[in-house]
Amino acid sequence: MDADVNWYSDDVATFGDRLATAREAAGLSQSQLARRLGVKLATLRGWENDVAEPRANRVQMLAGMLNVSLGWLLTGDASEGGVPEPGTGSDASDQVSAWLQDLRMLRAELARINTDMALLEKRLRSALETKE
Repeated sequence: MDADVNWYSDDVATFGDRLATAREAAGLSQSQLARRLGVKLATLRGWENDVAEPRANRVQMLAGMLNVSLGWLLTGDASEGGVPEPGTGSDASDQVSAWLQDLRMLRAELARINTDMALLEKRLRSALETKE
């Protein structure tokens, strides 16, 4: 990626990407963060996979617990204060971060494909029922 690109901006990353990155930087597992927030693990996973969005009060709690600004968590604005961008740490750490980013993107894409497949299956079942 270009050095001028903000890795966490809305053009490059989603809210879920920033949330997962901040959680990992804080050294928390998904289950640990979910427990601290008082939400179900599936709820937190939905947020990180961008299939659901937390309420405003939860976003504020997340920012505080993960030691990032609310502005960074919502928009990725680096001036707000957030997680250091890849390239500011060791090469091995950067490579792992890049792999994790790719994995999150693929997981989100898979979730979208799964939703599309479920919709298609529903349509096919409905079409078959109308013919019978």
